[in-house]
Order: sequence, then C-alpha cells, then structure tokens
Amino acid sequence: MAEIAAKPGRLDRERVLAWLQEYGVYAAVLALLVFNILFTPNFLDVGNFRTQLVQVTPIVIVSLGMALVIGTEGIDLSVGSVMALAAAVVVLYLGYGALPAIAMALLAGAVVGAVGGSLVAYVGVQPIVATLALLVGIRGLANVLVPQLREFRNPDLIALGGESIAGVPIIVIVAAVLTLAIAFVVRRTTFGRHVVAIGGNRAASELSGLPVKRTLLIVYVISGVLAAIAGVLATARLQASDPTSLGLYMELSAITAVVVGGTPLTGGRIRVLGTVMGALLMQLLSATLIKHNLPQSWTQMVQAAIILAAVYATRERGTR
Repeated sequence: MAEIAAKPGRLDRERVLAWLQEYGVYAAVLALLVFNILFTPNFLDVGNFRTQLVQVTPIVIVSLGMALVIGTEGIDLSVGSVMALAAAVVVLYLGYGALPAIAMALLAGAVVGAVGGSLVAYVGVQPIVATLALLVGIRGLANVLVPQLREFRNPDLIALGGESIAGVPIIVIVAAVLTLAIAFVVRRTTFGRHVVAIGGNRAASELSGLPVKRTLLIVYVISGVLAAIAGVLATARLQASDPTSLGLYMELSAITAVVVGGTPLTGGRIRVLGTVMGALLMQLLSATLIKHNLPQSWTQMVQAAIILAAVYATRERGTR
C-alpha cells in the first residue's frame, strides 16, 4: 500500500520538474515583467526597453555558441577573452576600413575556437582545461596588442553600435538574426542533429560513423566567431577598445543563460530560445535589483540560487 501511495507523489514531482525545465524560464521572465510594470517607475518607457535589449545583446550572442558547446557535453571558458581579443584586433586594423577590421576580428575568434576545438577533439584534452588555458592566454595576448583603452572615431563602426533601423538598434537585429540562424542549424540541419547526438552519447555516435571530431571542431569555431561578434559589437557601442575589462566573467553569464534556459550540462539537448530567455532573465533580474537600490551582491546570490535550481531540475530529469 505504501508503495502504491508513493507513486502519485513521485509522478507529481517529476511533472513539476519537467514543467520547470520546459517553461520555468518563461514563467520567471513573465513574473519579473509583471513585478516591474507594477512596482518599478518608468519601466515601460521605450528608452528603458531599448537599454535593456542593448545591454543583453552580447550575452545572448555568446550564449548561442555556448549552447552548442554544452550540447556536446563540453564547455567554453574562453569566450570572454575572445571578446577582448576581437576588441583589440578590430582597432588595430581599423585603418584599412571597418569591414576588413571586423573580418580580422572574426578570423581571430575562429582561430581561437579552432585551437580549442582541436585540443578537445583531436588531442583529447578536457574542454574545461583546454578553454581555461585559452581564457588566460588570449586575455594576455589581447592586453599585449592593446595595453590600454583606445578610443576610435570610425563612423561606420560607431554606426554599427549606435544606429537603429526602424527604431530597433542594429546590434539587437544582429542578435535576432544570429538566434534564428542557430535555431535553424540545431533543428533543421544534419550538423545540428550530429551535435545533439554527440552530446547524448559520444561513444555511440562514433560507432555509428558520425564525424564526431570534425563536428566538435566546428562547434568550438562557431563559439569563437560568435564571441568575436559580441566583442566587436560591444566595442562599437563603447566607441573604444578596452581588452582589459571587456568580456570579463562573460563565460559565467553565458553558462548561466544556457543552463537556466533548459540546456543540460550533460549535453544531448539544446534549447536556443530558452537560452535567449535565460539571458533576458539574468538581465531583468539585475536591472530590477538595481532599480530598487539593492546591492550587487544580492544579484549574485539570486543568480546562484537560480543556477542551482536549474541544474537540479535538469539533473533530476536526467536520472529518471
């Protein structure tokens, strides 16, 4: 009798965890929006919405690449340093024009991603070790290339960071296009299915003849390029290159957005829209606490609690 009575409770608990993993981030964003509409002065101002969207854009773009990497059961700790390297490279080549400078910055991100991906896929280094080494080394390289904050006046690059199309900031449009592109890749392409399959069971993927090493390499290259794009956009918005501070702790923000958005750290599943909502949740949470004069330490503690809850929900479902 006791066993029979325990089954409904177990089922309800699993249903709650499943619902939280699927829709928890959307409910949290909605709850924060309602709270701010009711209790935060001037929250519905157009300027406030624009500010929130612009500030969250780099996190969204970096998180898209991180979601792919985590989908393979990996991790990329180098993304913040890649942003700094892109900021350094773009100003070094700005004398040749904005487009060549941006191309060189993206190439730098791709090279870093290729190095990390090669270490993981072909050398067999653990992702956290390979990308941790890159985190330290690439940040140092960026500081060597541009030792201190350097301002620029290139109108094309400044327009990329400050202009709008039909009232929507260009950098927000770029983030939206990249989100749609990554969602298409994950859901509609063979490459996306390979990424999910490798994260679900790498050994079985190898036995099935999937190009595991090549797929891992490409995933890290994509992550590096997306981080470089975020670095270029952040530099354009600031109208200055600051490799010392740009992208600091970005890897933690990106991992948080991915995990809170429903992508498990154990791989095998990628939630692109959930990742975007996870980034929005972190931005709204931080803005809400600031607007109500709560210290930054509260933001960090609440974020930590949300991460633990998200990891718990995904872990419980994964061990059913």
